[in-house]
Amino acid sequence: DFDRAEGFIWQPRPPSFLPVRQINRVPLGLLKGVDRPADQLLENTTRFAKGLPANNALLWGARGMGKSSLVKAAHAEVRRNLGLELGAGADLKLVEIHREDIDTLPICLGLTRESDHRFIVFCDDLSFDHDDTSYKSLKAVLDGGIEGRPHNVIFYATSNRRHLMPRDMMENERSTAINPSEAVEEKVSLSDRFGLWLGFHNGSQDQYLAMINGYVEHFGLRIDPDELRRDALEWSTTRGARSGRVAWQYIQDLAGRLGQPLHLD
Repeated sequence: DFDRAEGFIWQPRPPSFLPVRQINRVPLGLLKGVDRPADQLLENTTRFAKGLPANNALLWGARGMGKSSLVKAAHAEVRRNLGLELGAGADLKLVEIHREDIDTLPICLGLTRESDHRFIVFCDDLSFDHDDTSYKSLKAVLDGGIEGRPHNVIFYATSNRRHLMPRDMMENERSTAINPSEAVEEKVSLSDRFGLWLGFHNGSQDQYLAMINGYVEHFGLRIDPDELRRDALEWSTTRGARSGRVAWQYIQDLAGRLGQPLHLD
């Protein structure tokens, strides 16, 4: 019963969709430093929700820069902009499939094919190792095969790797295969199944501070601006990164010290 929730987790054994009471996400406006990818994904998702042609999307790049957060935020934003509601006709659903269950994706899509709803099937941190051949079944589901991808389903994935494969795996193919170019082409062709590539890069200091200030303003945290800047920069230095994840971890620490709860919704 897809009318039970706006988000589900795919469970292959037994085949079922587990409803998610409340999706863990942040508002789109709190995602800083990713304006261009956000605009592109929002436009693509809006077209899909309206029944227009849209592409599978691969969000790749630096860790902690909001790839999975953007997928969940875009889903919520499109539902809000289009006035979609639970139980009020065709809706836009978010279905998460775990990386280890990717070989059961054809079963998942088969069960959504006949629904009146539209589905974003989302896989977080998708990548493949040397001995993993499940990427071949994914290739067929995304673009090939007799049935093809259902008209009411689109596939979004996040990965730290642009081609979803380890670099040394690609280089090994070049050095040992009888036809190196053909072997590499087979693996690169998986990422070609995604018509929309959105790159995420390490944040600058200004972007990191913009994330911090956005959270502080959103949650109404009371702290001196100079102290906030100094404290936030020290936090990022100790973690060796200036990402959205580091900013959120700092905000959780700050709110805890201030004795203030955080409510995203």
